[in-house]
Amino acid sequence: MPQLSVGDTAPDFTLPDQSGTPVSLASLRDGAARGVVVYFYPRAGTAGCTKEACDFRDSLEGWRRAGYAVVGISPDPPAAQARFAEKQSLPFPLLSDPDHTVMEAWGAWGEKKNYGRTTTGVIRSTVVVGADGDVALARYNVRATGHVDRLRRELGLDD
Repeated sequence: MPQLSVGDTAPDFTLPDQSGTPVSLASLRDGAARGVVVYFYPRAGTAGCTKEACDFRDSLEGWRRAGYAVVGISPDPPAAQARFAEKQSLPFPLLSDPDHTVMEAWGAWGEKKNYGRTTTGVIRSTVVVGADGDVALARYNVRATGHVDRLRRELGLDD
């Protein structure tokens, strides 16, 4: 699938969160003055995914003050997302996309290199959707460590 670029209209979605409650991009945008940070991660509880989620958790108040909502999406079922959220005290929605339909539409599912092998799976990515529904920033194949800080700098949100 092609990846999203700045100015593209972000595809809407509705997915279950860690409690099984449906969450839509539209509802997230309604609650955030500047937009929504949508990040895609391969698997709840793994080292890199935990690092990235905790970085978002630790900077969440700054994101909120700046007018952004944060949401994570992975192929994990809601029960796994709930365990991950509880264990790491993650105060934002973690959405389940087991058939990777949303990830495909957003360009976050496809071929990637992992330890020299080509595999198909989640491409660690972050897309910032503005309040108008258009992509304000899109980063693909990001590294978990340091990604959240770089993203904040790119958006001019350094506290």
